Amino acid sequence: MLYSAFIFGLISSFHCIGMCGPIAMMLPVDRTNEAKKSAQIITYHLGRLTAYATIGLLFGLLGRVFFLAGLQQKMSIFIGVAMILVVLIPEKTISKYNFSKPVYKIISKIKSSLGSHFKSKSYKSLFLIGLLNGFLPCGMVYVALFGAMAMQSAGLGVLYMLLFGLGTVPLMTLVVYINSIITVSFRNRIQKVIPYVAVLIGVLFILRGLGLGIPYLSPSNMSLFVQQTPNCH
Repeated sequence: MLYSAFIFGLISSFHCIGMCGPIAMMLPVDRTNEAKKSAQIITYHLGRLTAYATIGLLFGLLGRVFFLAGLQQKMSIFIGVAMILVVLIPEKTISKYNFSKPVYKIISKIKSSLGSHFKSKSYKSLFLIGLLNGFLPCGMVYVALFGAMAMQSAGLGVLYMLLFGLGTVPLMTLVVYINSIITVSFRNRIQKVIPYVAVLIGVLFILRGLGLGIPYLSPSNMSLFVQQTPNCH
């Protein structure tokens, strides 16, 4: 399932252009020194990847709890269904319920801190911009976190989110250099692909949870559950 994280990151980066593109284009990088500019952009991405890895760790640990409780199969099916529902339910319907209200103050502080770091071109500021950027609410990140939780371990949860983040790096880097080549119409066409990719990943998680005995795609129930005694043939 790990390969799906990178692919989803690549596709999601077109969504990121609209949400986080302005942040990338406003990065306080050195426009006169290409080598330093590249190092600064990498530092920014390292900040984002650190944020993704951190939340991947938390959701991976949560997934590990379900795994040890023997609920990983049901959890995989639930996560797959949740991914599909996020795509199918109209955004206007979801917006009626302010799920972010309990953490609104935290988000406001993150945005305020984010703005203050644009005044400096230091590597520390660029890393913190990326770090804070990574913690901002994002629908694509939420979907990826479902996948991290289904990995059933802290390490794989971190790896899943790192691969997702790495998938967003190429296009987010290109935006800093040549933002004019990615037209609105082209971005809108790619945006239409994102729901299909999310549904496909959701279906993969459902198949995985069903334990149909298909190698790699849907392993048997026996391999999905923790047992007190080994199953030997």
